[in-house]
Amino acid sequence: MHPAIHLIGLPTDQNSSFERGSALGPAAIRQALWSDRGNLSTESGLEIGQDIGLFDAGDLPLTNADCTADDAMIAQAVADAMAKNCVPFALGGDHAVTFPLIAAIAAKYGPLNILHFDAHPDLYDDFEGNPRSHASPFARIMEAGHARRLVQVGIRTLNRHCREQADRFGVEIIPLADFTPTDVPALEGPLYISIDLDGIDPSEAPGVSHPEPGGLTLREVLAVLRRQTAQIVGVDIVELNPHRDVNDVTAILAAKLVRELASFSHVNKTHNSRNS
Repeated sequence: MHPAIHLIGLPTDQNSSFERGSALGPAAIRQALWSDRGNLSTESGLEIGQDIGLFDAGDLPLTNADCTADDAMIAQAVADAMAKNCVPFALGGDHAVTFPLIAAIAAKYGPLNILHFDAHPDLYDDFEGNPRSHASPFARIMEAGHARRLVQVGIRTLNRHCREQADRFGVEIIPLADFTPTDVPALEGPLYISIDLDGIDPSEAPGVSHPEPGGLTLREVLAVLRRQTAQIVGVDIVELNPHRDVNDVTAILAAKLVRELASFSHVNKTHNSRNS
């Protein structure tokens, strides 16, 4: 079976603020994904390896010190995956990796529609003097013109500066008060999905460096994803910090997201191919 999903680990937290540890995230997610504790089935009934091809490319040998060199390595890995007609699924790492990931995919497809789950909007012009901070990737993405539309879900830390940035860039932030998954629009393709695990409530995902109460449930995230029918051209799942995890529950949750997103990607690609 030709692999449809190309899994790429990005072990870097060089642009993290407050606390490091997310460089260990890819290994923790991969261990949970392939563990005999569970299996490779998805809620759609499709199974990884049987119905959905998945190639695990392992972790890139990132420097975790030289951002320019690491960005180039990430971009090349994404280009290699797309050259094989695969969808790059990136495991972070801190959220700064989303900028080179989206830049590489937009180089092929043009501006993307982006669905972003997070407690934080990550729109700082720079954070603590670092314009490549994990608090800034979407400012860089919007400045570069890589997004046709950016919809953010789960945001509950919107300060004045980031609110101004959201207005400046035309970012659509879905309010969490009285939230229901139907509040989130079904986006057109090409669609990129970015999931910062702190977008999910810390009662379900404690293993993050910046936990914020009052977040989404995993079931709400899956309901939002299920509403998306466009072609998925890239995915990242970032900001797992194993140092802060409890009984690996956040890593197990992240592995669940890998499986379900692989299923959605497969179904959406099949649907869009039949209707093209």
